[in-house]
Parts: sequence; C-alpha cells; structure tokens
Amino acid sequence: MTTTPTHTDTDTMTHAAALAQAAALIKAQKLDAAGELLDRVLEAAPADPDALHCQGLLRHAQGRSNESIALIGRSLTLQPAHSGAWNNLGNLLVETGRIDDAMLAYGNSVSFAKGGDEGADAMSNIASLERRKGHWQAAERVSRQAIELRPEFSEAWYNLSIALMEQGRIHESVIANSRAVLLQPRNLSARSQVIRALELLGEHEQALVMYREWLAEDPGNPVVTHLLAACEGQAPARASDGYVETVFDSYAGSFDASLEKLHYRAPELVAQAVQEMHGAPAASLAVVDAGCGTGLCAPLLRPWAAHLAGCDLSVGMLQRAEQRGGYDVLHKAELTHYLYTQPGRFDLVISADTLCYFGDLHEVLAAAARALRPAGGVAFTVEAMPGGQDDFRLEGSGRYRHAAAHVEACLAAAGFGAVRIEPIVPRREAGQDVQGWLASARLSAH
Repeated sequence: MTTTPTHTDTDTMTHAAALAQAAALIKAQKLDAAGELLDRVLEAAPADPDALHCQGLLRHAQGRSNESIALIGRSLTLQPAHSGAWNNLGNLLVETGRIDDAMLAYGNSVSFAKGGDEGADAMSNIASLERRKGHWQAAERVSRQAIELRPEFSEAWYNLSIALMEQGRIHESVIANSRAVLLQPRNLSARSQVIRALELLGEHEQALVMYREWLAEDPGNPVVTHLLAACEGQAPARASDGYVETVFDSYAGSFDASLEKLHYRAPELVAQAVQEMHGAPAASLAVVDAGCGTGLCAPLLRPWAAHLAGCDLSVGMLQRAEQRGGYDVLHKAELTHYLYTQPGRFDLVISADTLCYFGDLHEVLAAAARALRPAGGVAFTVEAMPGGQDDFRLEGSGRYRHAAAHVEACLAAAGFGAVRIEPIVPRREAGQDVQGWLASARLSAH
C-alpha cells in the first residue's frame, strides 16, 4: 500500500513536511506520534485531502478499516484525481471483502494515473483480482499492461506467470516467473513457483540445482529445506514446525482469497462427513478443529458444537480465525502435541486440508484417539495416491499424498472402527482437479 500521499501546490513547506513526517512515522509503526502530528495538521486544515488520506492510512495501521475507508473516500471527494489514493482505497476494500468496489477503485486509479508507470500498481492489483475470480485471460492481459508501464515490476511478472500456468502454458509461465525471481530474488512465492514449474515440466535436475543454490544463499530456510527434500525424494515424517509457520504466516492475509480461486471445498466436505456421523445439529458436542487456519470450518461446525476449539501453528492464521469468530478458544500449538495433551476432552476431531502436511499418519491419529471420549469420532481430508498400507509421498507442492490403505491402516491401529474413506476433489491446482480422500471413523468400543 502507498504510504506517502502527494501534496497540492497550495501546501506550505511546513505542511508538506508535517505530512511527510507523519507518513514516515506510520511506516515505522510509531502510530501514536503519527496520530498526534496528524491531529495538529487537520486542526489547521480540516478539509485538506492529503491529510485526510494520510489519516486514513493511519487508521488502517491501527486496524480500524471502516474508518480508514471513510477517510480516504472523503479525501477523494475533495481530490478525485488522486491515483495513489484510489489504489489505497482498492487495497482496503479487498481486505474487507468488497471485491467489486475494489475493482472500481483500481480502475479509477488507472484512469487518473499521469502517464509513466503510475498506474502499474493498480493494474497489477486488478490482475490479482482477476486471478481470484479465475479469469485467467483477463489476468494475463492486465499483467502485460502493467509490465508495459513498468518492465521491472516483479509482482506483475509473477501475476502473469500464474495466469499462464493456469492456462496450461507452462513454458511461458516458467519464463515469466524466472523474470519475477530475478527482479526480486528473495520473493518466496515467485521463486518456489518457478521451481515447481520446472518439476511439472520434468526438469528435475534443474529444479534440484535451483533448490540447492537457494539453500546455499539462505542456510536453514525451513521452506527451502522441505521443498528440497521433496525434490530429492527424502521425505521427513511431516512438514517441520518452521515450514508450517513460515508458509502460513506469509499467506495469512491472502489465504482465503487464494483458496476461493482454487475452488476449495475441504471444510464443506468435512462438514458433510460430520452430518453423516451425527445427524441433525444439536449443539451438543465438544469439537476441535485441528489445524484451523483462518477459521473457514467454524461456521460449518458451530451448529454441532457446544464447545468449539481450534489450534494452529501460525499466529497469522489464528489472528484471522479470531477475527472471523465462532470458536470458544484458540490455541497456538502443533496439532499432534495439542491433541496428545487433551486426553478425553472431545467428542469430535476434524482436520480439513491439514494432514496433507503429515507423512505417516500413525502418530497424529493416535493422538486424535487419545483426545476423544468413548465413541468419539474423526473426520479429515488428505490428498490421494494409489498404493498399500505403507504408501505416502511428499510432492513438490510441499504436501503429502496418501494411499487409502495407509489411512485405513492408521485409523485401525489407533483404535477406530466404522471407517469410511471416499474419493473427493478438495481443490484445484495449476488448472487441474486435486484428488483426495475424505475419511471418517469412530472409536471402537473396548
């Protein structure tokens, strides 16, 4: 988001300097000092559009989104041709879920851009929204327009690479993504995406070389370590805590939007399994959402729950889950450890699209069984592969696939019966359906 508003010709140097200082204080997260300074500026010039814009940015930094939108909107009624303010307004509207309004704001930003690359940010944001809607050709077109304005714009190259990949144009996607990486070499998403594209093309050795070079540049990086292990075929027992925290903290702000364009259905499918196990909702169960993420399962599970707990390793995800609401309690914890420390606490353990970050499922399902009351149940999704009782595999995506026989064997070993495993499509990726399993079971009577 732009953090330095422009200033009108009528601003005095003192006024301009005060606004510049306020913007710098906001960027440095010195919000109280910025607020005091802006109060003095607005007391002297209460209808100054740049000061209102800057105060809107402050309210955003303070987590007061509605006030932020109102302030920047007011500044735009006074100074409607401010391209940067329209772009900032679009960003705020995206955060509050007003996607159509955001698209209009970004369009205004482009319209009022004064030549050069001023409109490139808004164009790239439009491309991101087109990606969210699954409009891959539109996303490609707008990304290319942003690149024409700013050829060294890494975000636009990245948006272009995703749009091309989703259209099945893998070679072109690799080229665009390579450009994004070169322009911003420490961009985790862009760099991992280009290596993933190489794997999809069968360029396994080149992918290995790039992972090893990356790890040499950034020793101990948990994400690169995990993805290199996948590429080498040396799968750890599960994704490390560091990997999970790093990836999901970085995705927290855009996670729900990303899943929307992937046609993500895991929470809905798990809720269907709960209905089949327990019938009509009666708000009578103690339920835990193991790996709750941003809380997408909460509104679906709440009708069955007298008490609904959630746990996740990612602070960013838990913050989003708390904002969404629906949980009685949220815990920052690795889910196996959490379940193991809650003996006999729950009637139902659910996990939507989380156990795909585990390899061998014996330990985590044993922990789930320990956390359940007699006749308690589990319902979860994993990604699918053929094979026998010992078969699971870490993919280049960083997620594991599991054979149905492995899932069934692990459930049986943990003491579950009435096992049901059915094929599902929990999401799409690179334009293709991801094949998965929806598993449910109850503890057997002793």
